[in-house]
Amino acid sequence: MNDQTKLKPLTPVPTVEVVESLSTADLNDLCDATDAAIQGGGGFGWVHLPARDIMERYWQGVLAMPARILLAARLDGVICGTCQLWKPPTHNEAQAHIVTLTTNFVAPWARGHGLAKMLVEKAEDVARKEGFAVINLEVRETMNRAIEIYEALGYVRFGVHPYSVRLPDQILKGYYYYKVIDPQAVEQQS
Repeated sequence: MNDQTKLKPLTPVPTVEVVESLSTADLNDLCDATDAAIQGGGGFGWVHLPARDIMERYWQGVLAMPARILLAARLDGVICGTCQLWKPPTHNEAQAHIVTLTTNFVAPWARGHGLAKMLVEKAEDVARKEGFAVINLEVRETMNRAIEIYEALGYVRFGVHPYSVRLPDQILKGYYYYKVIDPQAVEQQS
C-alpha cells in the first residue's frame, strides 16, 4: 500500500481581457512577458531588450493614449501576451472604419494554450463593439505560426513590404493583412 498522495497537475487557465489599468504586479508580468517575446524574436519592433524603466513607461503610455486599446492574455492569472488596437486619427474620416491590430505576442513560455487565437478573436469583438468594420495588420515573414492563425481566422494578405524589418544580420519582409469584421458597414450604398 502506498501512503503517498498522487497529485494531479492543474489544467492551465487561459484568459484574455481589455486592460484599463495595470497593478504593479501586472506591469511587472507584462514587462517580463515582453522581455521573453523580444528574446524569442518577436518583440514587435524591439530588436534588443530596452531598459526596464523604458519598457514600463512604454506600457504606461499605451494605457494613457485614448487612441489605443490594450488587450492582455493571461495564463493562470499571469499576463503573458498582448495585442493593441490602434484607432485612426480623428481627422481621417475616410478611414475611420479601419483599426490596426499591432504589438501582438504571446511569451514563449505561455504558447500552446490557444492564447494567440484568443487575443485576435477578442480584438475583433472589441473592434466591432467600437464601431470598426475592418482590421489591418502587418506581420514579419518569419512569424509562421502567427501567419497560420491570421489566415485561419480569415485575414487576407494584400501586400508585401520587402524591407519591413531590419535586424542586425538581415532584412525581413512584412506581410500586410486585412479582415472585414462588419460586412454591412463596408457595402457600397447606391
